[in-house]
Amino acid sequence: MRIRTKICGITRVEDALAAAYAGVDAIGLVFYDKSPRAVSIAQAQAIIAALPPFVSTVGLFVNAPQAEVKHILEQVPLDVLQFHGDETPEQCDAYARPYFRALRMQPGVDIAHMAAQFMHAQAILLDAWVPGIPGGTGERFDWASIPTDLAKPLILAGGLNVDNIEQAMQQVQPWALDVSGGVEASPGIKDAEKIRKFLYAVQMKNAQQCDGLF
Repeated sequence: MRIRTKICGITRVEDALAAAYAGVDAIGLVFYDKSPRAVSIAQAQAIIAALPPFVSTVGLFVNAPQAEVKHILEQVPLDVLQFHGDETPEQCDAYARPYFRALRMQPGVDIAHMAAQFMHAQAILLDAWVPGIPGGTGERFDWASIPTDLAKPLILAGGLNVDNIEQAMQQVQPWALDVSGGVEASPGIKDAEKIRKFLYAVQMKNAQQCDGLF
């Protein structure tokens, strides 16, 4: 299985292009004002307009009012939505759009049970749990605690970087990897060399898996 990649928290056209030309599958645009990686509608429009073909765009929302999400969708041609707050299945389904549901690995929470409630989600994204911070913490959680019976494809996030990406792919074998802080020079500003190294590591792992099929 080829492992896909998403680089989240893109705020600049040049960073989106660096990711695209390095081979990323998707970029993430954060529509959450409290995040240092938040983008305006104008920023998002400029980034998407500059992207080459076959790079998906994902819009990240955290407990946003329905009217706000709809307003953004009217002006920004997002391919997928990502809900990173306390949204219910009904709230996620309200936009008739493909979506990912992010769940934080909080101690004592039945992640498999929670994931099963989001029947229409394309995937479940698992991220580290830090009290009061919905995501983008750069913290890693215990990958051994990931349930083996998730009802949806798994997107792994939380503390990923070039140093641990090989272990993540080997141990977790996720459908996709989602990185933000691990490829940054500073919050919201990506490092093109870190992007290239991260995506190259994934591409080499995928190539090894393909070699084993033939």
